[in-house]
Amino acid sequence: MAIQGPFKIECSELFPCGVGVVGAVTALADFDVSTKENRVQARDKESGLPLWSVEVMDFDPEARERTFKVKVAAAVQPVPPEAIAGAPVRPVVLEGLTVTPYIKEGTRPRIAYSLRATGLAAPRRSEAGKAA
Repeated sequence: MAIQGPFKIECSELFPCGVGVVGAVTALADFDVSTKENRVQARDKESGLPLWSVEVMDFDPEARERTFKVKVAAAVQPVPPEAIAGAPVRPVVLEGLTVTPYIKEGTRPRIAYSLRATGLAAPRRSEAGKAA
């Protein structure tokens, strides 16, 4: 098979109804080298950049899963777009988005997806109707 590793995809293709940030951007711990006393931030295997984590919500009312954790590889902590008055979430565009399918173990194993991005951006005005 010619395709190996993560699949590159545009945010608007994966989330046609849009997506929004629902949690804080936090440093992702490297559990292999961290200790109780010394937490070490994980790094992206390809770029070497620090990894951050943010929870996002799919705006599709018919989505089977509504929230996802997205890992963001960035030199500095990404900042979500400005909040919109009266909205509980911040619409966002996940830049440099990739999807990696994997088997999620459990009583009924299933295909799940790991999401990675290189940045967070505010939707452009033309995307405001789609909130992507």
